[in-house]
Amino acid sequence: MTQSEQNNLLKESAAVASVSLAILLALIKFYAFLKTDSLAVFSSFVDSITDLFASMVSFIAVYFSTKPATSNHRYGYGKTEALSALLQAVFVGVSGFFVISDGIKRLIHPVEIMQTSFGVWIMLFSIFATFLLVVYQTYVANKTKSLAIKADRAHYTVDFLTNSAVVISLLLVHFFGFVYFDVIAALFISSYLLYNAYALAKEAIEMITDKELPGEIRKNIEKIVKNCKGVYGMHDFRSRSLGDAYYFELHLEMDGEISLSEAHELSSSVECKILEAYPNSQILIHQDPIGVDEMRLDHKIDGK
Repeated sequence: MTQSEQNNLLKESAAVASVSLAILLALIKFYAFLKTDSLAVFSSFVDSITDLFASMVSFIAVYFSTKPATSNHRYGYGKTEALSALLQAVFVGVSGFFVISDGIKRLIHPVEIMQTSFGVWIMLFSIFATFLLVVYQTYVANKTKSLAIKADRAHYTVDFLTNSAVVISLLLVHFFGFVYFDVIAALFISSYLLYNAYALAKEAIEMITDKELPGEIRKNIEKIVKNCKGVYGMHDFRSRSLGDAYYFELHLEMDGEISLSEAHELSSSVECKILEAYPNSQILIHQDPIGVDEMRLDHKIDGK
């Protein structure tokens, strides 16, 4: 089995574990809500429903993103991760507003919370199970560099924190009878949901609209190219994310007197060095003789 195949199996196993845990936690949190009538528990249940949706979408994204390029999709299917993130953002945002609406109603008409000790045990189990999943997702993300798994891990990391807030809420209600703290905790969790929705949507839109990769990556590529023997410069450098891979396009400036075979060999050398730094990336290089006078993308961008 190749390393790529092993990575795909790891990503799929992490996605399956995520979906399975989301189903389990949603069921037990809904039962806990029926027993306690706690809005904080209910908001955590809603969060688990969003987790289930997000995990299922991530599983589909992992499935498609690992498919090879085809005649109709020559760049591959990496951007399915961006589409999945956008769907998650919409669902999470709507869920956050729903919980906020219910919280405002309970501020006006408080509801007595029952059996808080039962709710605490349920939430403690949720925290422990979520922690185990985050640990496994961290291992898989570090091993495979999967953006889909990283995004799912970030989502469950927030769950770990918000579930802890729910436990604190239930304990305060149980020992001090402060029912309004239950609403405050729910609003706090909802704020996290809305923030996550914004962050997911922003990242997804940036990928779909082909936003340039971070400046640190671009500067590193320029450094790699300029350190290659026989290269006199580069221009019209473009970059974007294809999901779990990067795409680089650039023009190399080289001696116009060398042969086509030498130019090809030089370009291949540059490509290999880029791949050493960014494995699995896709690279398109155009060779230009140094000093050629032409209309460049750089000129259009700079307004020259």
